[in-house]
Amino acid sequence: MKKITFLIYLISIVGYAQTTTIPDPNFEQALIDLGIDTNSTIDGVVPTASISSLTSLDVSWKNIEDLTGIADFTALTLLDCGYNQLTSLDVSTNTTLTTLDCDGNQLTSLDVSTNTALTTLYCGSNQLTSIDLSNNTELTSLWCHSNQLTSIDVNVNTALTGLRCDTNQLTTLDVSNNTALTDLICYNNQLTTLDVTANTALYRLGCGSNPLTSIDVSNNTELTYLRCYSNQLTSIDVSSNTALTLLDCGFNQLTSIDVSNNTTLSFLFCDTNQLTSIDMSSNTALIWLFCDTNQLTSLDVSSNTSLIVLYCYGNQLTSLDVRNGNNAAFNDYDFRASYNPNLTCVLVDDADWSATNWTHIDTTSTFVNDETECTALSIADNTLELVMSVYPNPTDSNLFIEGNETPVMVSIYNVLGKEVISTKNTNNIDVKALPSGVYIIRISDGVRQTNRKFIKN
Repeated sequence: MKKITFLIYLISIVGYAQTTTIPDPNFEQALIDLGIDTNSTIDGVVPTASISSLTSLDVSWKNIEDLTGIADFTALTLLDCGYNQLTSLDVSTNTTLTTLDCDGNQLTSLDVSTNTALTTLYCGSNQLTSIDLSNNTELTSLWCHSNQLTSIDVNVNTALTGLRCDTNQLTTLDVSNNTALTDLICYNNQLTTLDVTANTALYRLGCGSNPLTSIDVSNNTELTYLRCYSNQLTSIDVSSNTALTLLDCGFNQLTSIDVSNNTTLSFLFCDTNQLTSIDMSSNTALIWLFCDTNQLTSLDVSSNTSLIVLYCYGNQLTSLDVRNGNNAAFNDYDFRASYNPNLTCVLVDDADWSATNWTHIDTTSTFVNDETECTALSIADNTLELVMSVYPNPTDSNLFIEGNETPVMVSIYNVLGKEVISTKNTNNIDVKALPSGVYIIRISDGVRQTNRKFIKN
């Protein structure tokens, strides 16, 4: 009896003393910090009994290079070892894992063939060239972005709702079996075609920075977010996507775009295309509009009462109406209408306020309150009738007239068309008494005349 008792005692001591080797000191320190390794001294081991029943482990951002020892964490359902310095990772014995996050390491390969219970796999920002997911039929979320993948097969992963495979080297992507997908991000690849007609549950699609020549989203009526920028699209039909709140189709070859059905649209980026017109009257929820670098000749955002950001520079605008009743919500950075050389006047809520707070317009453009003021400013320069120039412009005090003829009659008008100065036979006009603003000077030699716009500081 004594021998049996001693044997049981010996077995219990051996069992209690069993340890797991942890060669990476940063890994062990992380376990110490978590209270898992109660020995505060880094000695390269941890009691196996203290880790074998753990179901969750987060050792992310700990500068770990070697995760040897993880094999004895056999009960883990969640492992987060992201943003370390791992070049290899063996989770073959961690068969109960449902969530694995190994983002932001230097992994060149990853074997999850035994982890059949996985529902969430984050392995982005590594150096993976391939990944086999054929045994992971329970996957609902997969992030494998920012790797070196040339292909990915998700045909058996029919439970997927979220797939992020952007910033790889994919030339094809088949998601026809993934009918549960709600979130697909595949931008910055080499995709020439993308078929999402079977993915009717999609609410977010990011397929920008690919050489796509077309994209059909007519079946994706749940879409709220569509980014197809930097492709080779010549047209896009979003008439069925009435739930859209964000549309980014910039940097393509679009000549037209119809967003009249997208009444919930809050953000529209259609910059750097070949648009000649755009009707925003139905988009009353719009907050941001980037339509710069196109060929627009007119733009009216007076119906867009929530608008607080407008970039319309680099067009051919001759008409711009920004009287949306919300100009005061814009800051200087958020309003940009320069590089429109033929834009004489910009209709705004308060011309004085805009002149004080918005600086990104051409010197040939002026803020006005209504069409009457714009008409007064529309008196065109006519250098063919009388060759004259005025300087300095802007001016603080005097305005000088220079030309081959001595002016017989000089009249100055404010933007309302009212004559404020009239003089004769002089090329030096004192304008110190005039309020700051924009004026028209009409110069006549008795037969011919010309008009110039100048600014009084």
